[in-house]
Amino acid sequence: MHSNHLLLEEPIRMASILEPSKSNFFPAMTKIVGTLGPKSRSVEVISGCLKAGMSVARFDFSWGDPEYHQETLENLKAAVKDTKKLCAVMLDTVGPELQVVNKSESSISLLADGFVVLTPNKEQEASSEVLPINFDGLSKAVKPGDTIFMGQYLFTGSETTSVWLEVSEVKGDDVVCVIKNSATLAGSLFTLHVSQIHIDLPTLTDKDKEVISTWGVQNKIDFLSLSYTRHAEDVRQIRALLSKLGDLSQTQVFAKIENIEGLTHFDEILQEADGIILSRGNLGIDLPPEKVFLFQKAALYKCNMAGKPAVVTRVVDSMTDNLRPTRAEATDVANAVLDGSDAILLGAETLRGLYPVETISTVGKICAEAEKVFNQDLYFKKTVKYVGEPMTHLESIASSAVRAAIKVKASVIICFTSSGRAARLIAKYRPTMPVLSVVIPRLKTNQLKWSFSGAFEARQSLIVRGLFPMLADPRHAAESTSATNESVLKVALDHGKASGVIKSHDRVVVCQKVGDTSVVKIIELED
Repeated sequence: MHSNHLLLEEPIRMASILEPSKSNFFPAMTKIVGTLGPKSRSVEVISGCLKAGMSVARFDFSWGDPEYHQETLENLKAAVKDTKKLCAVMLDTVGPELQVVNKSESSISLLADGFVVLTPNKEQEASSEVLPINFDGLSKAVKPGDTIFMGQYLFTGSETTSVWLEVSEVKGDDVVCVIKNSATLAGSLFTLHVSQIHIDLPTLTDKDKEVISTWGVQNKIDFLSLSYTRHAEDVRQIRALLSKLGDLSQTQVFAKIENIEGLTHFDEILQEADGIILSRGNLGIDLPPEKVFLFQKAALYKCNMAGKPAVVTRVVDSMTDNLRPTRAEATDVANAVLDGSDAILLGAETLRGLYPVETISTVGKICAEAEKVFNQDLYFKKTVKYVGEPMTHLESIASSAVRAAIKVKASVIICFTSSGRAARLIAKYRPTMPVLSVVIPRLKTNQLKWSFSGAFEARQSLIVRGLFPMLADPRHAAESTSATNESVLKVALDHGKASGVIKSHDRVVVCQKVGDTSVVKIIELED
């Protein structure tokens, strides 16, 4: 018995669960940010990551020197050439991160119910009794009873490599702590996180500024992830720095929310930043566990309504050492997609994990399945209601393009844009089909030389859900005659056909500017 009314009763047909997943050219609409490091820096592995669906490569400066990251980046460029897949570059700052200084790099065993002293004296050797840290003000910031979490960089959360401490007493500059669980700390870098305590260190350290103005400028980074963003002022300061650095004035700033302070000022930070990264590793320590999901849902909703990309971290930690995620992790990835996230950020899983390519592929497949059951209709209504009336010209064009595409069951929306803004607005309404954003380069000058813009704008859409950029030939102007528009459209359609998203007899919605007016048109393809 197969009747249509069954579809209405069950949101998901059980039969669809048993169907094998189909592989697409676009693995998923949700993007994947991969952190490149020891296990993922060869051209071969990076090529595998790009083919599996990574569209943004993150370089984490909490460890490794600029030379190390430069080598990795050169390998990324070679992999991009080999695979012909675009990839954006994200620089992640260190920020006011508390770290244990372990010069000898030997592992340290801590036993439950014992005591350990945290000292700002960096001359001391790290041992089971004393741990030197990189912050002089800890004794002034904490009081007996406060909890401190300490672990290998990128906390695994497993109890053998991370430890909870409780402040017992403060002696001068030293902090004496009771060890709450037995653990072995291995490696050269462990970070500390003190729950709900203000750490009096600048959000942008001198080391961060130096890395941005040398490595960042040299490599024209697309995104800057600002660790431990606590106030909107933090974002304004980094913008001021970037605007002085020539090419980096176009770099987008993503505020990384990692603690209660960032959470308290979330609305102002969202207004200032280009996007948000929800760092659930640290937030999961600063917030009671039962509150983490609430923050995720509220923050993602706010980002979606503001039309700014939201990135969720720490989803498949167990894949650092295993080929499959746990059931809870697989469900967590799907829920992040259903909650509205634009991208999933992988840290330890690709940085030092044993299966970087498989992890990206698995996360991509879960995202693709979740997108199939994403309630686009409800989301569209919510967004339109939130935007309110009267809508701006661009907003009404974007929402009309999405509505038309859904009504005529278009296979793709093609949007011509020079700044990328129109395409991002269309993506904000979360259409069920991919948006091909055709970036038309603009000629610009700094009085010394002429250059084309467009590459930045194309790569920056690689973190937005559903947006797939292609760079048009600079000889086609964005607001030109209908003849040149037709030829750019042909290139875009050919690209869509080659990648398998457009077939003959498909309908395509095109959004473009003709003169001063914006036009949405529906075209049906012939054979």
